[in-house]
Amino acid sequence: MLHDMYVAIGNAIKETTGATDALLTDGGEHADLASTIAFALAKQKKQAPLKIARDLAEVLAKNQALRGITIEADGPYLNFTFGSAYVSETLREALQPGYGNLPKKSTRVVLEHTSANPNGPLHVGHIRNSIIGDTLARVFRKAGYPLEVQYYVNDMGRQIAIVVWGFDNLDSAQQEGEKEDAHIARVYIEANREIEKDEGITRQVNILMQLVENGDAATVKKFRREVSRCLEGFKVTLKDLNVAHDRFVWESDFIRNGNTERIINKLKRLPQARDDETLALDLSEFGFGNKYVIRRSDGTSVYAARDLAFHAWKGANFDRIIDVLGADHKLIGSQLQCTMKLLGEKVPEIVFFEFVSLPEGSMSTRAGKFVSADDLTTEIRKRAFEEVTVRRPELDEETRRTIARSVGLAAIRYDIVKVSPEKSTVFNWKEALDFERQSGPYIQYAHARACSILEKAGSFSECFELETDQEIALAKMIARFPMVIESVVTELRPHILACYARELADTFNTFYHFEPVLKSEGKIRDRRLTLVKAVQNTLKESLQTLGIDAIHTM
Repeated sequence: MLHDMYVAIGNAIKETTGATDALLTDGGEHADLASTIAFALAKQKKQAPLKIARDLAEVLAKNQALRGITIEADGPYLNFTFGSAYVSETLREALQPGYGNLPKKSTRVVLEHTSANPNGPLHVGHIRNSIIGDTLARVFRKAGYPLEVQYYVNDMGRQIAIVVWGFDNLDSAQQEGEKEDAHIARVYIEANREIEKDEGITRQVNILMQLVENGDAATVKKFRREVSRCLEGFKVTLKDLNVAHDRFVWESDFIRNGNTERIINKLKRLPQARDDETLALDLSEFGFGNKYVIRRSDGTSVYAARDLAFHAWKGANFDRIIDVLGADHKLIGSQLQCTMKLLGEKVPEIVFFEFVSLPEGSMSTRAGKFVSADDLTTEIRKRAFEEVTVRRPELDEETRRTIARSVGLAAIRYDIVKVSPEKSTVFNWKEALDFERQSGPYIQYAHARACSILEKAGSFSECFELETDQEIALAKMIARFPMVIESVVTELRPHILACYARELADTFNTFYHFEPVLKSEGKIRDRRLTLVKAVQNTLKESLQTLGIDAIHTM
């Protein structure tokens, strides 16, 4: 409904002024929508923005497409306030299953996220990638896009060669109860310690890398076996975080199918190519100081070459390419984008994110200093269970553990996604689990409160005629949801949805504090219960799109 209003007002402004952009924005406390178009027209018309806004308000007020909208000039700004019909229609829409779903699209989207090196468990630093990526995937699907979510498996890099060397040369037996990815990490850490003692091992690792690229069957089998075992551990971790991939794409496949060689041959023909001992691109004209190395002096390709082949394949099969990468990949990601443009290929959109850490400090798999995502999940569930037990001691243990599992998931996912990707963040155990603060459990609690009110109310007649300021403010907050979904898709910033869900919970709690629901009578009771039902449905859709359980009791 808000989207329809946005389009109608935008079209009216553009038709009236001839502008290509209506410059519409949220109206804040003063209106539902506002426009700064008067500022943009001031130079052209050689008039003061205040006069332009006043004249436009008079003209737009006569536009039949904007009936029911109050249009006012507030100084140089144009303010648009929607009437009762808008509020009523919003309520009707918000009661429908799948509220917020946008029309089906034909644009095929591929989204790659996580893609951590399979040399040890996913740690806290990795899962911001997973949670940002998975939330974006859920939003794209809600926005109607056909989507495939991919994990790019690095099964040829030096780190994997070190793992394989470790299994060949060290005591690498799996310990009882040891998870597959934890086993891989233990061997990898020990192998790095041996390399520090003996530089000769590096030559053995290099030989393994040459053998795997040349397709030596025995070596390829070893690499694939250890990587596959690590991925099985990853899948367990990701499932616990409610994260899923549609396809695991193996880096080595782009050597086997000839795509890497084909992309290298195209790169050689670029004027930026420098084929000395190594093959590299000189991208200094585009602001890059370091050469973009494609192939080593020993003839083996580097990760960048296979990555270019992978992205060329994605471009041939999808219309929009999105990657989620850590801030430490900004250089190589930007070089990739530049090179794809030079090749005439589709250029990926990259969501770069800063890192999440714990108060304990930074993490490194190589040094054996990391807090695994499994450890984080276990600890947060333990703390969530303690909190639920304090709040709901009358519930049986199984029920409390089920609630704690959902609350723990909400605490992790929300605390990580609520911060805009470009900002670093520290995961705060206490704040993430605070039912009273702006956390994932806080939003779940608002949903559970709405469910409780509806359960206590029993049957009622739906009523869409709202009257009080609190009722109307809540309905207008609900109306924003579909446009929030659209904004996330356009801007690739999932924290917008997280912030919206929190604001909706805040607005609902304010409404509940000031407007009696169950104690109301007659038509007032019916319309407030209808509003609560719309809130409950919108919170449910918001939480599920964030990958969080919309539980009914807490």
